[in-house]
Amino acid sequence: MPKPFVFKLEKVLEFREQAEEQARLALAEALRLHQEAKKKLWAVEELIVAHRKKRYENLSANDMWLWQQYDVALKEDLQAAQNRLKQLALNLQKCRAEAVNKSKDRKLLEKLKENQAKKYHEEESLKEQKEFDEMATIRFKPENF
Repeated sequence: MPKPFVFKLEKVLEFREQAEEQARLALAEALRLHQEAKKKLWAVEELIVAHRKKRYENLSANDMWLWQQYDVALKEDLQAAQNRLKQLALNLQKCRAEAVNKSKDRKLLEKLKENQAKKYHEEESLKEQKEFDEMATIRFKPENF
């Protein structure tokens, strides 16, 4: 009965699987933050459009000043939202690349494990066949002796 195959780098494979899972979770979080930032940017853009549609023709000087201040504040919010979205897009890209690399590392070790297991089973099969051949040779008794 052959011994079961034991992969010597099993702990490394488990570690890489955990690292890949963490990278996937980080990617999911980065994607969620990116989507939220997009929604905030769209909301600010909608506020700007709605604000500019309002009529400001019959406004007093104070109201006109408030309108302009609000317009400036919306532009600053838009700029901040755009910068945040760019930052999160870069982070998302980095997380994606890291997840891909972690996946490649894990798949590489899994392929190594498969190849070693296949080689091990082939060697065991050859050993077993050799033992059967030896037993058959030893048990063979020619009738001419």
